[in-house]
Amino acid sequence: MAEPTPETLNRVLWKIPNVLCLIGSRSGDEWNGMTQSWVTQVAMEPVLVAISVDASAVTNRLIREGGSFSINLWDREDTRPFVKFSKPAIKDGMTLNDRAVREGVTGAPIFEEAVAYLECTVWQTIECGSHDVFLGEVVDAGFQTDDDDPEVARMEDTRMKYGGVKRGGH
Repeated sequence: MAEPTPETLNRVLWKIPNVLCLIGSRSGDEWNGMTQSWVTQVAMEPVLVAISVDASAVTNRLIREGGSFSINLWDREDTRPFVKFSKPAIKDGMTLNDRAVREGVTGAPIFEEAVAYLECTVWQTIECGSHDVFLGEVVDAGFQTDDDDPEVARMEDTRMKYGGVKRGGH
């Protein structure tokens, strides 16, 4: 059997359903928000979630230094913020890229417009080639909307593609 082409790998891997969210990170006075699609729960006791972050990303460094991160789930009807957070964010007062944030229990930024959030302390870091997997123990979570069962954004709601094999741009 022949090995799959990069194009086939991309097409197949892009079929894996992924949430689209913003990751909040902080180290001291440096705060960031980053668009993220590689998020999943990996354990129930303790409750652990995993995110995979490019090893060269500002967010990776801030999570390593700060020891925590937030996962901010966004309304499925509003995917506009994700494009602005594909590069390091600009902090102005208590905003990142003009989106209001508050300090979570770990110090990681929580986006006020997120419909729901998880806040995690780093439980373990696993180096995985181009990316690092951060296993985070959930220390806080909640809904920030009157709807306690909101539809959250998914990669399929946008024209964005992330994953597969390395190509120009990532």
